[in-house]
Amino acid sequence: MTATAGGAERAETGAHAPADGEERAGFGVRAVMDGAERAGFGAQGVLDGEERAVLDGEERAGGPVDVTAGGERFAGGGAGAVAAPDGDERLRRWRLVLGGGAADGTGHALTGTDAAMDGALSALYGGSGGDADRRGRRDRSAGLGGSAPSVARWLGDIRAYFPSSVVQVMQRDAIDRLGLSALLTEPEMLEAVEADVHLVGTLLSLNKAMPETTRETARAVVRKVVDDLEKRLATRTRATLTGALDRSARVSRPRHRDIDWDRTIRANLKNYLPEYRTVVPERLIGYGRASQAVKKEVVLCIDQSGSMAASVVYASVFGAVLASMRSIATRLVVFDTAVVDLTDQLDDPVDVLFGTQLGGGTDINRALAYCQSQITRPADTVVVLISDLYEGGIRDEMLKRVAAMKAAGVQFVALLALSDEGAPAYDREHAAALAALGAPAFACTPDLFPEVMAAALEKRPLPVPDVA
Repeated sequence: MTATAGGAERAETGAHAPADGEERAGFGVRAVMDGAERAGFGAQGVLDGEERAVLDGEERAGGPVDVTAGGERFAGGGAGAVAAPDGDERLRRWRLVLGGGAADGTGHALTGTDAAMDGALSALYGGSGGDADRRGRRDRSAGLGGSAPSVARWLGDIRAYFPSSVVQVMQRDAIDRLGLSALLTEPEMLEAVEADVHLVGTLLSLNKAMPETTRETARAVVRKVVDDLEKRLATRTRATLTGALDRSARVSRPRHRDIDWDRTIRANLKNYLPEYRTVVPERLIGYGRASQAVKKEVVLCIDQSGSMAASVVYASVFGAVLASMRSIATRLVVFDTAVVDLTDQLDDPVDVLFGTQLGGGTDINRALAYCQSQITRPADTVVVLISDLYEGGIRDEMLKRVAAMKAAGVQFVALLALSDEGAPAYDREHAAALAALGAPAFACTPDLFPEVMAAALEKRPLPVPDVA
């Protein structure tokens, strides 16, 4: 192989590293020189979990990363141009990306921290390069051993070498690629992991198989994630929805600061005086003020099939936040082919989560039938269905129930996902049918959810994200 500063062809791997970001055929990396997002985080055709881990580990250890071909800047982490590395440094970085072995062609030996970082990566992704398919996946051997202590040591290593966001990606890869789910039922393993929403979803799917000795450790992990989410989301959610509740009520004798000027002007246009170019407001319309009385009812109807794990976590947290607001009566219902009402556990979202049972089929019609039976004030009720819409029940009946609820005055919101995971898989035919009923189905991030709920409470058009 010839390794040149211009990124010439790698003879042994059949790859080349041009500055314009073409595919590297030998290791399936599409290295984009403009610092675009990497695949493995939902981007298109760029670095997978391992390459991202190498580069972010570099960033953690020594500032901006600048893997270049022809001296151009690569996905660093610093703004502006940075000096291109010399030949040895470039080989060192490519060696970390490629993973060593006879096929990498760099001939560069790693020592010290670099060798330890490479060992942690090799344990997960394998240590020798192989032929890549068109999607960039490699046929590598890898293994962390079958015991929890060895995995726990590996988890400690990756936390030492890589930032938290990369550790979470590598943990998910270890669970998916090496089948380590069973080890999560051991306390020492749980104590070593970096807790995030995805890990919580995995723990919930293992809930029934988890021994009692592990259950408390698992609850502690879940509670840490839930508490972090509540700190991030609760204040903004309460503030947004409190304002929406105030604006949804109208009073005829408002204080000056509470006057709704748009509605007041429209209501008094008949009193327009052309000679003075003035509207005489005979009747004032203002926003209501917060009160302790229940103003609105919210029903969260959550699909607990395996693909909805992250959505279940976020929905449970939001359910607890809504339940803490006295002006909103909140009901939380989870379903697969059966329906379970977890409203009485809403004071603790951890109890809600451990009351779910991820996996199984889906009967949306049955779930909506139960929710419909619980509605007592249709005009003041918002029903939020969180589901990928893969219906195993009676499709036509499901659509009839949605139509009936909307006709009665219920605000119906259909979320295909409530997570940060990007565009979800969903039943497009059912989504189109709901849209035809005036209930557009869309994926929603946790940050957007308060705005969606505020619009529903005020009966405004929903802020549907632009997916174009």
